[in-house]
Amino acid sequence: MPSSVVNKYLYFPETEILRIIYQSGAVYDYLKVPSEIFERFKTVQSKGRFLNYVIKPKFKYKKIE
Repeated sequence: MPSSVVNKYLYFPETEILRIIYQSGAVYDYLKVPSEIFERFKTVQSKGRFLNYVIKPKFKYKKIE
């Protein structure tokens, strides 16, 4: 299902980085996200809600220029 918030996402298991490319074009890396959380993220219907309630409060992130 398309997301109104997330345009695309990538996961790098070797570094546990979840990269989110937002619909706005902004790109953020969420750090030390375990693969179990990523697997849940892939299956949820609302990616934006999952980001806001599960990922953003628990994991550090940085904006990618």
